[in-house]
Amino acid sequence: MPEQSIRIRDAHTHNLDHLDLDIRRNRLIVVAGVSGSGKSSLVFDTIAAEAGHELNETFPPFTRNRLPTWTRPQVGSLEGLSPVIVVDQRRLGGNARSTVGTITDTWTYLRLLFSRVSEPHVGESTSFSFNDQAGMCPTCSGLGEVVTSAVERFLDLDRSLSGGAIRLPGFGNGGYWYTKYADIGSFDTDTPLRDWTPGEREALLYGGKHAAALGTRPPSDYEGVVARFERIHLRTSDSLSDRKRTTIEEFTETSPCPDCRGDRLHEAARTAVIEGRTIGELSRMEIPELREAVRRVERPEVSSVVQALVERLDAMITIGLGYLHLARATTTLSGGESQRIKAVKHLGSSLIEMLYVFDEPTVGLHPHDIDSMVTLLSQLRDRGNSVLVVEHDPAVMAVADEIIEIGPEAGSGGGRLVFQGSFSELGAADTPTSRALAARHPEVVAPRSPGAGSRSVTPDGTRCRT
Repeated sequence: MPEQSIRIRDAHTHNLDHLDLDIRRNRLIVVAGVSGSGKSSLVFDTIAAEAGHELNETFPPFTRNRLPTWTRPQVGSLEGLSPVIVVDQRRLGGNARSTVGTITDTWTYLRLLFSRVSEPHVGESTSFSFNDQAGMCPTCSGLGEVVTSAVERFLDLDRSLSGGAIRLPGFGNGGYWYTKYADIGSFDTDTPLRDWTPGEREALLYGGKHAAALGTRPPSDYEGVVARFERIHLRTSDSLSDRKRTTIEEFTETSPCPDCRGDRLHEAARTAVIEGRTIGELSRMEIPELREAVRRVERPEVSSVVQALVERLDAMITIGLGYLHLARATTTLSGGESQRIKAVKHLGSSLIEMLYVFDEPTVGLHPHDIDSMVTLLSQLRDRGNSVLVVEHDPAVMAVADEIIEIGPEAGSGGGRLVFQGSFSELGAADTPTSRALAARHPEVVAPRSPGAGSRSVTPDGTRCRT
């Protein structure tokens, strides 16, 4: 049976120069090249984009309208694709309840464990979920902390309304909500707020009885600045834009929930224990310590749960994330941590024959963590998947099944196949990547006799075997 490949013909997305290329499936492939050479145009904007688009087309219109959109690449033909999973360095967002535990599914196994063997018995696993009404702390709604308006920051008392006294975005002169206060005839727009009466300032901020006490009553639907801010920023969807998140950070104060003390769960779930520890205590342990605690649970009725949880925790340790704990909010993770968390999540998937695409996964990593990332990439491949990695690090190249170099230059001087072969064969090739590696890492890339399986490109653009 012939070896399966991703067959690309006449790819001319962005600066790709009508590229023809066959990429073997079920391999770990590194795509290299100088910055701007076209490697991302090939991997992300051509291969991943077409795979994502074709998968989306299998869903009904209602579903497609709610899926990420893909711009179709400029390519003559593209065959041999699988559903694609892009593992990039964009920081994990998620809602305010998203944690390392929830994003990796380790929390799912942990709460399943507690629902079965904790003492006292509490109930179903939803009783240990802070994303469910049955489990969340009623005081903080499962957030683990309470957020209150920092009202003292809302106003600049030395300014007038027309001069920007309301510091909140959208409330200043010309802002979306400015007229709700300046044009209702209840407030002097040109006098600094410091010269207003206390009652007028309270009416501006809180409305209600304070507004009703004004000599000139505001409209019946008048809403104070504080109520409007909290409705817009604190009581809307859990998914926050970066702009809203910045505003909330500037104009609110956060403190641990006075009832759950950060555990996020209702009282019954907070008091249940396994081996003398609550689920909250376990969630704050570093991953290696948590793994050992879970291993000590030797109950036959939960042996499969313990095994699945330990495997996930092992994967996190393998990828260099052992210093994290499950209660850590995903919004606090760096781009590199986010990428590795995404990869760990996919290691637990039973899907095979997928196409995984990574964007420079070793950027900013310590050498030890680079080794961990290499291990993870290899594991994804060994599970029966195709792994494409845009990368420059020789540690990743050295374990790749094949190197593809796009170039030779950036922009209009790139977009062509420069080299295709093994890492050892790259050392004997005269390409921008091989020369850069030889200069920076002579200990790993040394001149050697040409191999028998690589392909480089002659000056006239034709391929030759070296």
